[in-house]
Amino acid sequence: MMKDKLFAWFKEGTITIPSFLFSHYKVMGLNEEEVMLLLQLHNFRENGNEFPTPGQIAERMTYGEQDCLGMIQRMIQRGFIEINEEYPGSILHESYSIEPMFEKMIECFLKTVNQAETEKNAEDNQSLYTIFEKEFGRPLSPFECETLAMWMEEDHHAEIIKAALKESVLSGKLNFRYIDRILFEWKRNGIKTTEQARQHSEKFRIHQKREKRVKPATAPSKEIPFYNWLEQ
Repeated sequence: MMKDKLFAWFKEGTITIPSFLFSHYKVMGLNEEEVMLLLQLHNFRENGNEFPTPGQIAERMTYGEQDCLGMIQRMIQRGFIEINEEYPGSILHESYSIEPMFEKMIECFLKTVNQAETEKNAEDNQSLYTIFEKEFGRPLSPFECETLAMWMEEDHHAEIIKAALKESVLSGKLNFRYIDRILFEWKRNGIKTTEQARQHSEKFRIHQKREKRVKPATAPSKEIPFYNWLEQ
């Protein structure tokens, strides 16, 4: 008997709700009552009722029929709900759609991601100036600041710029012109990660060492006899 009850409970089904809605409904301009109303409409639709009456919604909530109707009307005006009208067989069929709410949620998500990326880039840019000044042991000149900003505008990731700075330090050529050459070379070779940059630098050093070892000995210079034309 208990198993039958549990089976009936499982048959009720579940609904999937993005967790982003729960953490950002306030930012989207929704309150708790409105979120619950949207979830109720979603649940009604999942169970085959695409246009529940305010009374049916009120039976599931702690609000009266008129309150539920008022919330629906306000959310339609604010663009969270829309009513779709179809005429199958010349008969009007109406249904609630909460797709506008999902569209607003996607917009909010993209805005949140872009804002986070902007803030991170600002932090990375600030730390880049600090790191460069620390390595150079002095404040950067206006031209150097402009060059650093140009590198960042050219889609060079902050970590790649740091790797180029490190490479210039290891090579004993700490100057912006040399760093610019490194970044140009990496970009030309399609290097986009610090691991790729590290591997490329190691190959370059190995190649340099081999060239030094295989460097041909200078040919002995031929002695040219000296003639004293005055004694002839």
